[in-house]
Amino acid sequence: MTPPTTLRESAVLIPVFRNASGEATLVLVRRGDHGVHGGQLAFPGGKRDPTDASLLGTALRETEEEIGLPAPAIEVLAALPPVQTRTSGFHIAPFLARIVPPLTWRFSQPEIAEVLEVPLRHFTDPANAGQELWHFPSQPTPELISFWRVGPHHLWGASYRMLLPLLPRLLAGEWEL
Repeated sequence: MTPPTTLRESAVLIPVFRNASGEATLVLVRRGDHGVHGGQLAFPGGKRDPTDASLLGTALRETEEEIGLPAPAIEVLAALPPVQTRTSGFHIAPFLARIVPPLTWRFSQPEIAEVLEVPLRHFTDPANAGQELWHFPSQPTPELISFWRVGPHHLWGASYRMLLPLLPRLLAGEWEL
């Protein structure tokens, strides 16, 4: 399939915090079953609205809308290199942020099916990494997809490509979490 020629601007927040055990932990969402990315693991975020002053504004707005995390609970640590989706036409600006998580996540159903808190060490365990040939209806041949297993789900695609180069930097302590 030919990639879209016009990419839609979007932004995500990559939220991290130290859990009660002191472990560096990543926050992911599982999208509801409907929509372009239905059922997929992702970072909170979405399309830029005309009223968003910036892509960071998009990431903050979407994070509050999707998982109820307000801007005062978020400290942006870095703007990361943008990532483009390969078939759905998004140019994604990711922002790494240290957060203060709520006692209980309030997420926007049915857009978000669940919020997951995953220790970073999970992504370093080779047993959680995989590659498989997946067949997509829009493509004539199967494609080799790299992913991490998170429970019964897979973190793959643009979210995988954002986290892959970021993970060693987080584990090396480049930012105080």
